[in-house]
Amino acid sequence: MIAFFEIPTNDFEKSVSFYQALFGKTLELSEFGDEKMACLMKDGKSVCSISSAPSFPGFAPSTGGVLVYLQAKDLDTDVKTALDNGATLVTPKTKIQAEGWGYFAIISDPVGNRVGLYADK
Repeated sequence: MIAFFEIPTNDFEKSVSFYQALFGKTLELSEFGDEKMACLMKDGKSVCSISSAPSFPGFAPSTGGVLVYLQAKDLDTDVKTALDNGATLVTPKTKIQAEGWGYFAIISDPVGNRVGLYADK
């Protein structure tokens, strides 16, 4: 079960703009010292943040490592929105071969993080 996840950025404003367009929601902004966070809220709690933390060693955008999949409302539309807002396509819409699963696509956000998108259709 996912409690919370952070997507690192080295260009906070660009990333906030991108994820607000992708999610279709305004993110809640906060700052703690040199750390900036833009949080996606669900039921009054932050479930995801786009974070800039220059003083945390190794906390930077990456094309390797953990791959988070975000639930898409409509995979084709959300991939198009991502691409229109500066993402690049890593893996096009692909049917998951395991029974009972839908489709996924992988994008690289404007600062270089790989992010998966998932939908049942």
